[in-house]
Amino acid sequence: MKNLKKRRRIQVILVAAVALVLSTGLIGYAMRDGINFFRSPSQVMAEPPEPTEVFRIGGLVEEGSLIRDQGETVLFSVTDGGASVKVAYTGVLPDLFSENEGMVGTGRYVDGVFQADEILAKHDETYMPKEVVDALKEQGVYKELGES
Repeated sequence: MKNLKKRRRIQVILVAAVALVLSTGLIGYAMRDGINFFRSPSQVMAEPPEPTEVFRIGGLVEEGSLIRDQGETVLFSVTDGGASVKVAYTGVLPDLFSENEGMVGTGRYVDGVFQADEILAKHDETYMPKEVVDALKEQGVYKELGES
């Protein structure tokens, strides 16, 4: 009788362990395309990612770099004060998108140009994404609100 209880307990533990490993694997597989790492322009220039890697880039839109083509494609550079990366985006930009303002883009770095699939801009006058603030502070470029 004791031997049967012990065997049943081991079977339950093994089934639970297999279920845990399987569910962890399925969650990881489902999230493989949903995880985007953030990189600053300096990080992109120091270690260019593979053209197939999707990631987020953020910084300030460089002054004088905004070029609007005849179509929907917009070209500009994003900087963190240490380096600049050219960005190409096809679509409608957010209303608050402008030069010298913070932005975050999602896309791929192909042939020296970040091909953005999505562009996010600040949603009010004082907001800037945490990743962008951290990257700008690291470069010594970020100024707190009220500083000049």
